[in-house]
Amino acid sequence: MRFTKMHGIGNDYVYVDCFEEPFPVDPAGLARRIADRHFGVGGDGIIFICPSKVAAARMRMFNADGSESEMCGNGVRCVAKYVYDHDIRRERQLQIETGAGILSLELEVEAGKVSRVKVDMGLPILSPEKIPVKLTGAAGLEQIVNVPLADQIPLSDTDGWQQRCGLDPRMTCVSMGNPHVVIFCRDVQAVPLETIGPIVENHSVFPRRINVHFVEVTSRGEVTMRTWERGSGITLACGTGASAVCVAGNLAGNTARTILAHLPGGDLTLDWAANDHVFMTGGATEVFSGEWPE
Repeated sequence: MRFTKMHGIGNDYVYVDCFEEPFPVDPAGLARRIADRHFGVGGDGIIFICPSKVAAARMRMFNADGSESEMCGNGVRCVAKYVYDHDIRRERQLQIETGAGILSLELEVEAGKVSRVKVDMGLPILSPEKIPVKLTGAAGLEQIVNVPLADQIPLSDTDGWQQRCGLDPRMTCVSMGNPHVVIFCRDVQAVPLETIGPIVENHSVFPRRINVHFVEVTSRGEVTMRTWERGSGITLACGTGASAVCVAGNLAGNTARTILAHLPGGDLTLDWAANDHVFMTGGATEVFSGEWPE
């Protein structure tokens, strides 16, 4: 099976061109094997670029643990780059079918190759039932904005990490086709993400698990964020997460509707536009190609 390794500001996946390769019988098992960073190719998961009847291509993604996810903002930028650079559809405006719907993308091309991609991430989903989030003692709540964490997810603080990071003990939840919880703090580097991330991701409040983001606000237009990604763990970047942070920051009163987000792998520009669609702009990079022996 031929594959291509790509990343969007460090959020790396193994990509398989299913215009040329057959879709695997066991994509979940393949994802676990090929994404292993010691015994496989290594990555946050695997993304299949498939034919579509309604768009230039269809994207299906499986996380490193084998679970299938609806969408990945960094991943869809790489899909668009692959579709253009490998002559599947040589157009600077593309539509890609995802598990979260059909997304429109604008491609920036340099020397015949895609360098950056602007993605219309669509409308954020704020209804608790649709994210989904099942809060206790909060019937009738229309949005989950600045909800006290302790009321829903009591987090152990035996070593004083909450004080060290200046935790704002409230959460805001947004879906960008996949679920996200956003928690603000003064210093994201002081958050023990490897410990807190899986506790929050798998809490019963989130029936489909959730992507977890801790966010440090520099100014109304600039943030730094770290991510525990559902099914993959700590990742260098999360495009849907950055989009959710843009929405959550504004709803929580912390940021403007346009922000520059610094992620461990690089920067993304987010704009929650007047039509309420979120637009994300960032890079996409092809690293290498190879052949998987199965």
